[in-house]
Amino acid sequence: METRVGPAPDAAPQVRPYHHPAAGWGAAKSVTRVLVEERELVDGPRAIMRMNHENGGFDCPGCAWPDDTKGLRLDICENGIKHVTWEMTRKRVDRAFFAAHSVTELAGWSDYDLENQGRLTEPMAYDPESDHYVPISWKEAFEVVGAALRGLDDPNRASFYTSGRLGNEATFLYQLMARELGTNNLPDCSNMCHEASGRALQAALGTGKGTVDLKDWESADALFILGVNAASNAPRMLTALAEAERRGAQIVHVNPLVEAAATRTIVPHEFLDMALFKSTRTSTLNLQPRIGGDMALLRGMAKAVLEQSASDPKALDATFVERHTAGFEEYRALCAATPWEELERQSGLSRADILRAARVYTEADRSIVSWCLGLTQHEHGVDTVREIVNLLLLRGNIGREGAGPSPVRGHSNVQGNRTCGIDHRPTEAFLDRLADACGIDPPREHGLDTVRTIQAMRDGEVKVFVAMGGNFALAAPDTAATYAALRSCDLTVQVSTKLNRSHVVHGRAALILPCLGRTEKDHQRKGVQRTSVEDSMSMVHLSLGMKRPASPHLLSEPAIVAGMARAALPDSETPWDWYIEDYDRIRDTMAVALDGFEDFNRRVRLPLGFRIKQPARELVFLTPSGRAEFSTAALPDVVPEPGTLALGTMRSHDQWNTTIYSDDDRYRGVKNLRTLVFMNRADMRERGIADMGAVDITSTAKDGSHRYLKGYTAVPYDIPRGCAAGYMPEMNVLCALGDYSTQSDQPIMKHVKVTIVPAAGG
Repeated sequence: METRVGPAPDAAPQVRPYHHPAAGWGAAKSVTRVLVEERELVDGPRAIMRMNHENGGFDCPGCAWPDDTKGLRLDICENGIKHVTWEMTRKRVDRAFFAAHSVTELAGWSDYDLENQGRLTEPMAYDPESDHYVPISWKEAFEVVGAALRGLDDPNRASFYTSGRLGNEATFLYQLMARELGTNNLPDCSNMCHEASGRALQAALGTGKGTVDLKDWESADALFILGVNAASNAPRMLTALAEAERRGAQIVHVNPLVEAAATRTIVPHEFLDMALFKSTRTSTLNLQPRIGGDMALLRGMAKAVLEQSASDPKALDATFVERHTAGFEEYRALCAATPWEELERQSGLSRADILRAARVYTEADRSIVSWCLGLTQHEHGVDTVREIVNLLLLRGNIGREGAGPSPVRGHSNVQGNRTCGIDHRPTEAFLDRLADACGIDPPREHGLDTVRTIQAMRDGEVKVFVAMGGNFALAAPDTAATYAALRSCDLTVQVSTKLNRSHVVHGRAALILPCLGRTEKDHQRKGVQRTSVEDSMSMVHLSLGMKRPASPHLLSEPAIVAGMARAALPDSETPWDWYIEDYDRIRDTMAVALDGFEDFNRRVRLPLGFRIKQPARELVFLTPSGRAEFSTAALPDVVPEPGTLALGTMRSHDQWNTTIYSDDDRYRGVKNLRTLVFMNRADMRERGIADMGAVDITSTAKDGSHRYLKGYTAVPYDIPRGCAAGYMPEMNVLCALGDYSTQSDQPIMKHVKVTIVPAAGG
């Protein structure tokens, strides 16, 4: 077993306020440490120079922030380099490793230590008699999958999960396989992250995506960043924020915690600033609403705009509203009827703070509103995103340069997954085109999303679970329920690059199928292949691996999908092998099947690729009214009940989704500690909790059941009264499987109802 690099697990926790700029020398030091630890001082820098470049480069497997439009040579970030270096590690998990360690033993290891063993090298199958994974050939592995799927009495007894790292070509083949089998059970990570954004934008504008691109960010007069920890989740956004501040744009950050990205930054590729330790402000206003209070803030800003328009007609773009929207008068009446006192109570902000934000908005000619999971992982996530659109519509901030809604997708191709068919609720139009292009008869009934897949596995209704990437066991809510669900399956299949928790929490039969990483060359019969991805602003571009594969026994993700499909569908007329010989052939079929992908192979080879058309950007609204629709949802009551707190889960800086690089969180001043809860100091005093004191946390689900975490450390932090925060995936146990939004079906991981008390016996 490889030992942990860095502090020992029992190293003393430290918490000190962080006062330095985001990125800069702290990021450079962190990157250097990672390169040294992974022994990648040659290939690591080479990879850095090839990442996020359209000519022969590979796309960062981290976040989905768009590639620079100005030819920036170092369009990179600290977390992207960590992600790539973690994938390029020289450590290997081979058959000797699995022979030496039983699954029961591995289940007792930390998540860090599991992934730190290195890259998987060949297919493995679980042997229940020995409790070990043992080698299996690819042919045998595919036959295991095929036999399990062919043996189901109903194709809906299988579910096919996708993480956001899967490329477009593999995504298209994966959904094609599932639908040819006869199911729309295609859960994905969007079901847990941005489902609310897609549903809200679809209802309001007729598109499930944002309307802006990076050039709009470069010309906006005001940027509103809500529920985003950019320095950790989308670090390349720091460049856009720094450039916006220098040109005089206003930048408003809205978050219960003032994160490092909302203060100052030193952008690493700006070498003179690095040398002179010269930082740039990344905000002009920081607002800290209570958890869940963003909708009240947004409505308060809209109310202020409408009140101002009574004396200043320019505050409202009446011409735009009249020509392009529906439901305005009802929304105006709703805002007028909402008292300021209620807006203050629900937002946790003063009227003066709300008016300050509204003033920034009305004084800007062009505004962008951007958001992430801080807004979506709530019961009322759809309503909140629709409130963003309401606000934008009031001043005509849709369909013109430098303005519009801009969701920040967290994983590199999560938006492309949905575009290319990973959707448990496909439209009839999509299915019709797929049927015509591929000669199949796809099922029409809706399938299972992530939460309902877990429920169906737990209840014995889903027997086979296949995951393309990700770490489902840790990413999903209600950890105990998710574990039990996976263990109830007849077969679980994990397509992965590295060992993780989902390999040791498995079905009665289990396969580990190791795949190529984004950094590696994909050799097929017609030569080295490229794959495409879609960023969070709808740009589609190619990615070309540069490194020799970690093992000669690895297959590409498209090849693994094709292998499973051949075995599961022996009579299929889909040319699976022909597709894998040359991915251009897959893209030619996608060009016929997918709206916006016409002439795919030519357009994706253009510099920076191409942007998928966005009708709403052209003021074409594919809604029932043919106009942009105002929403008149009631404000939710988000004020915690007496004695309770609203807890939001989040990532530390030194992790990526469920991958944990260390127990540190540099931007929040934390070292050697993950089992913590950030609390307002007054809330701590009220409960008799000492600084760094041990506490017990109890969550209360909608059904009245409870979940517990014992012996956590309470850390005083600048967070509103009534709010608390801590790290996922450790805190996922607190979010009950049944606690999902009735609007989006997303788990409400940002709004868990908890009580926190001094630890028993502490």
